[in-house]
Amino acid sequence: MSEWDWKDVSEYFRSLPKKFDYLLIIQIIPLLVISSILVKEINPALFHKQLIYYVVGAIGFTVAAFIPWSKILWWFAPLSYFINILLLLAVDIAGKKILGARRWLEIPGTGLTVQPSEFIKISVVLMLAYLIQRKPPSEEGYGFVMFAKLSAVIMIPFLLIAKEPDLGTALVLLLTGFGILFYVGVKWRVWLTVLIIASVSAPLLYNHLHDYQKKRISNFLGKPSYHVRQALIAIGSGGLDGKAKEDATQTQLKFLPISTSDFIFAYLGERFGFKGMLFVIVLYILLIVHLLAIARIYSKDYLIKSVASGMAFLLFIYSNVNMYMIIGMAPVVGVPLPMFSHGGTSFIIFAVFFGILLNLVAFKRIFLYNTDSKLTMIEKDAHKRFEKKSLRLKKSQE
Repeated sequence: MSEWDWKDVSEYFRSLPKKFDYLLIIQIIPLLVISSILVKEINPALFHKQLIYYVVGAIGFTVAAFIPWSKILWWFAPLSYFINILLLLAVDIAGKKILGARRWLEIPGTGLTVQPSEFIKISVVLMLAYLIQRKPPSEEGYGFVMFAKLSAVIMIPFLLIAKEPDLGTALVLLLTGFGILFYVGVKWRVWLTVLIIASVSAPLLYNHLHDYQKKRISNFLGKPSYHVRQALIAIGSGGLDGKAKEDATQTQLKFLPISTSDFIFAYLGERFGFKGMLFVIVLYILLIVHLLAIARIYSKDYLIKSVASGMAFLLFIYSNVNMYMIIGMAPVVGVPLPMFSHGGTSFIIFAVFFGILLNLVAFKRIFLYNTDSKLTMIEKDAHKRFEKKSLRLKKSQE
């Protein structure tokens, strides 16, 4: 092997798990446990399906955690981004239309469908991380030229996803991408220009929205939609401590729509009350803070900094939009609660994402450990040579 011999490979797989950030894994488990309880109570068949997603996600997580991303990102990030852009273009040409939206590609001969807009999230974050690592910002931040180049990486998939139409996913991708740039560093003049352009173009963009999207906005500003009203009833009936499964009639009698996915947080409120909702919110806060702490600790490594902050923004945007949506403080956009709502693609994507970050941090720790060890050995050898030289000088003087 050109860079590593087999001894290096063996040492890599042996030492890598010792450097994993296991706290990150521990923080995810309570979310999965609570979600599984709720999904099983609502629909046991979906619970068994969810277990399959967990197994697939665990495999994806494990594989991603052992791939040396620092070594392969130079070709993987551009290739992954390019393939996902082609898949989004294919959706526009040969995508399967469901409920008026063309978002899915059907796998020939299987009857199964995939949603490329879910996979593009990893590709965009990794592509941004790769480009930022290649050309880090100055102390003042990126200027207009580099900002425009990085913005193109975000805007191309954003426009393709918004055209499907899937404005919710498109906006999550947009905010996450620009959130990474904000965290990494961009000159304030650039942000001021972007803010002015966005403010001026907002009325024009509104006119290009679909009728159902405008209706969601009007429902948000005026009378809540049926979905939101039922969610509020479910949350309110749960009170402080929640209800027994048999008494959670809002969900069990099917008044609460999409109760296992987009509106599962409302069932959490009905079942476990305000305390249960607060507990889950705290879990998300701690997880996001942990990710930002990783980005802060490894602030000089722009690869880790970009991926960790990107994950933090994804979790923050997804969870906040979903929670605000069900209480009528945000338009209903069909955004799931990450690692909590029932669904396979979204969960597997996040599992792989966590695996990638775990590997980047562990790889960095191994590098720092090996570097520190070598420096220590050099210092010890130098000290021994100095002692021997001093001893010889002393004997010669005697």
